[in-house]
Amino acid sequence: MPLSILFVTSEIHPLIKTGGLADVSAALPAAQRALGADARVLVPGYRQVLARLPQARPVAWFDHPYVTGQVELRQAHLPGRDVPLYIVVWDAYFNRDGGPYQAPDGRDWPDNAFRFGLLSHAAALLASNANLLPDWRPHILHCNDWQTGLAPAYLHYLGGVPTVMTIHNLAYQGNFDAGLLEPLRLPPESFSLHGLEYYGHLSFLKAGLYYADWLTTVSPTYAREIQHETLGFGMHGLLWARRERLTGILNGIDVREWDPAHDPHLPAPFSADHLEGKQVCKRVLQERLGLAAQANRPLLAVISRITYQKGSDVVLAITPEILRLGAQVAVLGAGETELETALRALATRYPGQLSVTIGFDEGLSHLMEAGADIFLMPSRYEPCGLNQMYSQRYGTPPVVHATGGLADTVVDANPENLAAGTATGFIFHDMHYATVLEGVRRALDAWQERPVWRRIQQAGMRMDFSWEKSARAYLDLYQRLLAR
Repeated sequence: MPLSILFVTSEIHPLIKTGGLADVSAALPAAQRALGADARVLVPGYRQVLARLPQARPVAWFDHPYVTGQVELRQAHLPGRDVPLYIVVWDAYFNRDGGPYQAPDGRDWPDNAFRFGLLSHAAALLASNANLLPDWRPHILHCNDWQTGLAPAYLHYLGGVPTVMTIHNLAYQGNFDAGLLEPLRLPPESFSLHGLEYYGHLSFLKAGLYYADWLTTVSPTYAREIQHETLGFGMHGLLWARRERLTGILNGIDVREWDPAHDPHLPAPFSADHLEGKQVCKRVLQERLGLAAQANRPLLAVISRITYQKGSDVVLAITPEILRLGAQVAVLGAGETELETALRALATRYPGQLSVTIGFDEGLSHLMEAGADIFLMPSRYEPCGLNQMYSQRYGTPPVVHATGGLADTVVDANPENLAAGTATGFIFHDMHYATVLEGVRRALDAWQERPVWRRIQQAGMRMDFSWEKSARAYLDLYQRLLAR
């Protein structure tokens, strides 16, 4: 009998997406199924999800835990992948305009505790002895981020299979008023230091961190960082106490979707052995963004949420100096209004040298990864990160801060690594304007040395960032957990 996994998540690509969690939720179960596991995914029945899955069929009903009524569970398949989906359907919570977490005006939905409490309750039922689906029951319940954090707590009281809780970003915790304990049908004894209480609040994330049988996060370095105050966001004591059951497993990327040799978004294909098409991509990118079409000027790309965490304020501060050094800069992203406005204003001062595109454009992001010479990613912290992996795969060496998954996936172009032929990018260790700029200068100097640059590009393009290694690591973890 294959190992059965229920992967519960609040978003999944291509049905509903706000960030990297959606990509992981699609790719990891698919990779596990390719290795012979029976991985299935549980998601909320958002309006966008149901609209994309009209063929979804009812397979079970269960009593709503908070109000009178029957919640419907539907089954479908994830478009484009061999992944079964279970969908929690309760229109009063999920059938509405806006995003999965916020209303159209950008404010959090006021009933988020009940919306994701219901998702967690459904996951716990499926993983319990309730036999909600008589023909299928998981061996492992795999939860993700705060939106699913109550599932291990509910299952602790219901009794059921072992649970894994993955932290994709510790900064998002799902903290709510303590008065919701009883309406969420949680026992009084759970509201304590040894439970889900967090500075007087009810914390979904802490519930998952405390009650899950095992904790994972999305890179080995981030697993170490969050055990300390600087990046622990108040949870570091608990994570330190549970460090023997905390594992960092690096995310992968979809190497079919991100393949410069077969990318439909690119005007010309290229590979590690045939890089000529990359110059075509650069020229097309410069023309599209209104940059001077000069092959002999290095082009830096930034694709990111425009936020303090991502170092967007540092990008804003050092861009004039980067331009003075003879480079061009292209920025794509959206985020904090003040930073967006400042970047737009800076772009008007440097026509032909600086391009700023506010928003998200999938095709443009692929073209920027392919057409840029250097990728800049100065995140203050980065649990895993994906763009530094995309950029290496597309022959665009990244300049990154030595944190989280950035430190785990980029090999610095120091003399030893250059001599060994393993260098894939440029790492700086202190988050200051001067050190970030020094990392950029190192990259610009290397770009001038074409044989050196070609070796860095080719080493990055040959890195294995596929999901298979990560999927195997999770399957090994599940088996160890079951053996306990």
